[in-house]
Amino acid sequence: MAQVVLAGGCFWCLDSVFRRVRGVTDVVSGYTGGVTQHPTYQQVCTGATGHAEAVLVRYDADQVSLDQLLDVFFTMHDPTTLNRQGADVGTQYRSALFFADDDQRAAFERAIVRSGQLWTQPIVTTLEPLGAFYDAEEYHQDFFAKNPTQGYCQAVVPPKIAKVRAKNADLLRD
Repeated sequence: MAQVVLAGGCFWCLDSVFRRVRGVTDVVSGYTGGVTQHPTYQQVCTGATGHAEAVLVRYDADQVSLDQLLDVFFTMHDPTTLNRQGADVGTQYRSALFFADDDQRAAFERAIVRSGQLWTQPIVTTLEPLGAFYDAEEYHQDFFAKNPTQGYCQAVVPPKIAKVRAKNADLLRD
């Protein structure tokens, strides 16, 4: 099983989209890229920890490639806004790719170049070495499925799923 760690705004959105991608076996919402050990959601929300809300995506590379996952990533969120996704503002909502090795870093660099064809503004997604990844609290895991009537889930998540469906329908399970 392969894995990748990505940040692109609120992890609820990333989680809900990647759970629909064929070949994805697990998605874990969490925190990475900062200095605080074992941060809590409340600490990360302050922006003082340096961590981003991120997802660890485990996948079967025989069913879906890293390049395909990265194309989904760059479709579902706006990688041209620095430290923000919609109303979510702060470094904890940055667009970032956390590389575990040189191969991942090279794949990330290629994906940033490819994504430039989708967006008219410059891509601000950062490449960062993967350090410790801390699982978010249990209530954040698979949040959209557990809270479909929550306001954020109704307003923000469905349009992201729709964008991916429009451009990458062949990669989705449903």
